[in-house]
Amino acid sequence: MKNYLKITLWVSCFWLSACVACNDNQTELPNGVDDPKPVKIYVNPVFTPVLADPSVLQEGEYFYAYGTEDNWGTEGGHKLVPIIKSKDLVDWEFVNNAFQVKPTWKDSGGIWAPDVVKVGEEFFMYYSYSTWGDPNPGIGLAIAQNPEGPFLDQGKLFLSQEVGVDNSIDAFYIEEAGKKYLFWGSFHGIYAISLSDDGKSIQGEKVKIGHTHLEASYILKRNGKFIYFGSEGSCCDGANSNYRLKVAVSENILGPYLDKKGNDIAEGNFGELILRGNEVSYGFAGPGHNGHVVTDDEGDDWLLYHAIPKNNPYLQNGANRRPLMLDKIIWQDDWPTIEGSMPSVSSKPAPIFN
Repeated sequence: MKNYLKITLWVSCFWLSACVACNDNQTELPNGVDDPKPVKIYVNPVFTPVLADPSVLQEGEYFYAYGTEDNWGTEGGHKLVPIIKSKDLVDWEFVNNAFQVKPTWKDSGGIWAPDVVKVGEEFFMYYSYSTWGDPNPGIGLAIAQNPEGPFLDQGKLFLSQEVGVDNSIDAFYIEEAGKKYLFWGSFHGIYAISLSDDGKSIQGEKVKIGHTHLEASYILKRNGKFIYFGSEGSCCDGANSNYRLKVAVSENILGPYLDKKGNDIAEGNFGELILRGNEVSYGFAGPGHNGHVVTDDEGDDWLLYHAIPKNNPYLQNGANRRPLMLDKIIWQDDWPTIEGSMPSVSSKPAPIFN
């Protein structure tokens, strides 16, 4: 009788797995159980409880994501720039903190919005050092020999008052035509400036890229054009957050970046809205501050960003719960869009990596 029950349960689980795997890592077999390549599915969020302002990097077989310094409270404690890793953008695991010791070139503040990139054979982290309402935040640089850290602080690149840009946070690094650039800014204009050959200092004059409605810059080069992603609105008001994502396109790395109507985002509150909060109560508020776009082995592009679950917006300590989100980019006439312009709340086919 016991053997019969075991066989019955095994067969039931086998046939159930034809639609959904018998564990949390769900897999679908759309062509029947004989399909040799089952399609994995996922549901947002892909990492909890928090990975705010994500930066994403691929190195070897892993993707690494880095987030703003945060206190996860009873769900993980204080994280001095958390590092997580995944092989498929869906199943993530916490690795460690990026810093063993907090940088000391400011008296107080948090380490926010890290942008991690590989420069030569090293891993550079351009990070913000700020408090809420800080009159003189700045951007620093830390370097590691591998993506899991530890990152050793190299000090500040600049403070807000040194470059004449209030609220100088949210750095983004990009290389183009053999030159290195840093983009930054948060609701006091978006700016870009050249970096030295080693990427460790700024040089030349800053160039205005965006108006005062944007922060969290990211630029993707695709088909010879530069696509600007920026966030606007309130990031951190729990279920009432109205953070959202806009895009604009340029023929040149330094702009002008235009929306579909030809409006320059440096001249006013312009840009194409591609992602906003869900209207349903079980959805997500304040989606934005995306990380690097990742292309899977099928050629599909994926956006990683944070958002706030409306039905559970705060950690026990009162901090905003901003987990990591994942959605596919749908290209329409070379413009990026997200299905429904809102975070997905139902199961979706996952990125494919062979």
